[in-house]
Amino acid sequence: MGSPEQIQGWIKRNSLERPAAERPLYVAFLGRTSGDEQQDPTLSLPRQLDNCRRGLPDGAIIVAHFYDVESGRMELAKRGKGKSLKRFDIPIPRDGGLNDLLDEAEREDRRFEAVICESIDRVARRTYYGTRIEHQLEECGIPLLAADEPISLPTPGRKAKKATVVLTRRVKQGVSEWYVLEMLEKAWDGYAIHTENGFNIGKPCYGFMARLVPHPVPKKRDKGAKKTLLAPHPVQGLVVKKIFAWRVNELLSYSAIAHRLNEDLDTNPPPTPVDPSRAVGRWTGSSVREVLTNPKHTGHMVWNRHARKSGHNRLNPPSHWVWSPEYKHEPLIDLETFVRAQEVPSRSKGSRPTSLPNKHPQTKRVYRYRSYVFCGFCGRRHHGKTIRGFAYYVCAPRKEYRRDDHPASLWIPEAKITEALNDFLATRVFGRYRRDLLGAGAGNIQAAEARERASKMNALRRRIQDTKDRAKRLVRQLEFVNDDEDRDLIRDVRQRRAELAAERDELETRLRNLELEDADQPNGALLDALPVGIADLDTLDDTVARRLFEALRLRIVCDTRDERKRIRCEVTLTGDTMEGATQLGKELLSGPQESLGAVTKQSGLLPGPRDGSMPSVSQAGSYPSWPCPWQDSNLRTRLRRAVLYPLSYRGQRDETLQQVGRWSYGGPVPDPPPAWCVRVRAGHGCHGG
Repeated sequence: MGSPEQIQGWIKRNSLERPAAERPLYVAFLGRTSGDEQQDPTLSLPRQLDNCRRGLPDGAIIVAHFYDVESGRMELAKRGKGKSLKRFDIPIPRDGGLNDLLDEAEREDRRFEAVICESIDRVARRTYYGTRIEHQLEECGIPLLAADEPISLPTPGRKAKKATVVLTRRVKQGVSEWYVLEMLEKAWDGYAIHTENGFNIGKPCYGFMARLVPHPVPKKRDKGAKKTLLAPHPVQGLVVKKIFAWRVNELLSYSAIAHRLNEDLDTNPPPTPVDPSRAVGRWTGSSVREVLTNPKHTGHMVWNRHARKSGHNRLNPPSHWVWSPEYKHEPLIDLETFVRAQEVPSRSKGSRPTSLPNKHPQTKRVYRYRSYVFCGFCGRRHHGKTIRGFAYYVCAPRKEYRRDDHPASLWIPEAKITEALNDFLATRVFGRYRRDLLGAGAGNIQAAEARERASKMNALRRRIQDTKDRAKRLVRQLEFVNDDEDRDLIRDVRQRRAELAAERDELETRLRNLELEDADQPNGALLDALPVGIADLDTLDDTVARRLFEALRLRIVCDTRDERKRIRCEVTLTGDTMEGATQLGKELLSGPQESLGAVTKQSGLLPGPRDGSMPSVSQAGSYPSWPCPWQDSNLRTRLRRAVLYPLSYRGQRDETLQQVGRWSYGGPVPDPPPAWCVRVRAGHGCHGG
């Protein structure tokens, strides 16, 4: 009910504003459409604007246009920042996007008094974001209108009717969000089945080419639609195998592999990105990483590795990947090689893979053992430092990252590392008596363990075959059973058959674990494949020396946790790396095999007894391969510090050798050490600051 006529006349005479019926309502248009291939923003946005104009009450004028071409499920902070809008020529003047509309709504000099959209789902596809935008506009005194809803504006003395409008809007928002989620879930499931059937999505990855097959749907097949399977590329497939071999066998970094590939681009053609204009014409570390991390090279089809829409191409965890259960195309590498490539230790992360100096203008020298020296306290890699012309390798972590027992700084002279490494290579790697140092007792223990494993595997195979036979006998019993009369028997047989299947699966899992354990056994015969001779690191070029270190997978650990400050050298030999290590050793070693007496003398190792006792000076030369006294320039006899350690092994079977394994120096210190543990760690001084 309105006020009395006298009051209305008084309000009209004293009002500085025009009556509502005579004043236009200034409105801002808010539009949104997706930029996907199935939508056309040049048609959708003009349609939305026309519907908004028809839904406005008389006297309302659209004075500003705000719209975006993007997904309605996007977070508010990211709205309006996409590049899809630049691809279209939309015949509507644009004053900005959604965030620009909200910014202007908070200003006193805003141009509009209300905002209108075609439908509330054009504001956002998520109810939370839609209601948040609506609430933010209401706090500024601006109503959010929708052309497909009843529009109720306030009249003098009355508030606008909102109850029915809010109910209708919330129902529509809930239905809109449900529709989008259901569509995404069904599409995701469809892509998963598509992947499990072996069909590729997008451009074939490097190493494969597309093999088109007719579409399974008849109508689409009649229109010429096809689906894509993968087939090995005759040239790129060989490059992929080469990349994985370098990564697994030589532990090369991405940039080091790219450097090798770029030496012959005709044989190793670089990949071409989806957008050819972005091609650089050579291999890069990122392109090598993409090859090494793509599981499609294993013959399985894989999807959902990247969150391309929701996560801006972020890499999903492997547990979210969708794999085809079986091989769907010819594999370029096996699953074991792929897993090993992913597990290559990142010991060289942050360190240059070549022996070239740093590009910094103040660089004066290079450090030969860069990326190979590690701290025995914290496991961090040492960095090089030169003081008064002498090179050191330093571990000096920041105080907040330093353990209580870690010295403030740990300095290792490069000369001490070279001396220890020369001795180590001359005796333990390229020495004549390296097999004696490895020990015969270890072989006896390994043979006994191998026989025990073989017995267990044979027993498991017999049990697996027994479960299969029992399952077959159960099936034969069902051939003469009447379904109507013996339902209980059928149920019991099916239940028992399921139990036998579960038992067989468990036995097969145990058998596979034993087979993997059997394949991962040591083989000291790997040492016999290495040449015999002297490797003098002082005479080797830095580039050649680093090639040798990589082939042997060298690791130098500086341990000063007790009074005997030691430098521990470790190498790992595998069946995959033996060919390269052997060939490189033959090129680098100097001196004929007859001069191995010099090796023994140089390394400070002379023959000694095998009963665990240290030899006397008079016994020197009586026994092969044992630490013994040596004399300095003052003819003072002293023993070079030596400690016995057990050997640790890893390995795998190979077609060319009966058994090929990884052989590496390492392991905890036994107390007392067994006689067959013959790893020697030569002690050299370390400076702790």
